Amino acid sequence: MNLLSPVERERYLENFKKELGTKKFGRTELILCPSYVHLENFKKELGKKVNIGAQNMFWKKEGAFTGEISPVMIKNLGCDYVIIGHSERRKYFCETDEEINCKIIEALKIGLKPIVCVGESSVEKDMNETLNVITRQLNESLANIGRTKIENITIVYEPVWAVGTDDIPTIHEIMEARLLIRKILVANFDKKYAQNVKILYGGSVNSKTVKEVCIEPGMDGVLIGRESLIPYELIKIAQIINEG
Repeated sequence: MNLLSPVERERYLENFKKELGTKKFGRTELILCPSYVHLENFKKELGKKVNIGAQNMFWKKEGAFTGEISPVMIKNLGCDYVIIGHSERRKYFCETDEEINCKIIEALKIGLKPIVCVGESSVEKDMNETLNVITRQLNESLANIGRTKIENITIVYEPVWAVGTDDIPTIHEIMEARLLIRKILVANFDKKYAQNVKILYGGSVNSKTVKEVCIEPGMDGVLIGRESLIPYELIKIAQIINEG
């Protein structure tokens, strides 16, 4: 919930385009997910250079759901992606795995690619429940999804305790989470389809930690929070991943 005015938005877009310049990232894909009110402007200004996605959506296509945003609205703005189940949605809005599952199913129907977050809280971590939490969240969030659809989903390991804290898991912990996620995907959706699912890390990612949380544990990319508000830092992270 940033870029509070059109002036801030235009300043960000100008700085982002300046930092991006003519840089090429090869296989590295950049996706920007601003607040709903900025989606149209971001798509218009950057849509040919990067992909645009939304931060959330409702699990119904249309109807009397005051204040909610339909996945059709998001798709009609030219977006390709939507973040679902972010730790802040789970924490502040009490989103359940069942709700997240409904959102994923509806997003896929509309042609959006869900970026699905899973991860443990500090209490769950202290109780050594990390792997159990990830297993439960994945199994329940991905219920009733056809195996051919799984390739359109990206999974983010996002430990709740690491978001906005500057604390990060060890390389071993991230690698352990990645291997578990891949194992669950293979078991539920068959290796042929599961092996194409990208697995990202999210939580206090910056240019100083990106090698430790992404490249060294073998993740496919990162979900960036605070640092995405600084175009220079965001592009620098993308460059490090591309070179790694």
